[in-house]
Amino acid sequence: MAAKKKTVPFSGTKEQEEELMKVIDELKDEKGALMPILQKAQDIYGYLPYEVQKMISDQTGIPMEKIYGVTTFYSQFTLNPKGKYRISVCLGTACYVKGSGEIYNALMEKLGIEGGECTPDGKFSLDACRCVGACGLAPVMMINDEVYGRLTVDDIDGILAKYE
Repeated sequence: MAAKKKTVPFSGTKEQEEELMKVIDELKDEKGALMPILQKAQDIYGYLPYEVQKMISDQTGIPMEKIYGVTTFYSQFTLNPKGKYRISVCLGTACYVKGSGEIYNALMEKLGIEGGECTPDGKFSLDACRCVGACGLAPVMMINDEVYGRLTVDDIDGILAKYE
């Protein structure tokens, strides 16, 4: 049986919705309006959950299938919120060869989430990236703007404890 996916409940505010409606009203009649509307919506909410996509669809008449297709095609869009602490593990060649894949897998297990997801309490989100420009410190991960290098799986608990 597949594990139930952990999600953070949508918690948009009335102010965010009003801001989104203003953006949609300003842009909806322009040719190619979907991309700028989605970009502004992500700026407002931090991500593009189903509820935000539905508001955009309802207000613009653009089918949900098209909106979902665009949000999942372009890597600039995210359907999941980011945590207070955004963990990014480098899976570029230098880091991967030195064990970043094992670190990434261990983080998924310890946090109970998959890559691209956020813990239900909103504390941590986990993503993979291709290079952080610190190949000499491989393997590397970042938590927000803090770089951790020359990592082993045994380092993870101590690092996460700093953010608890």
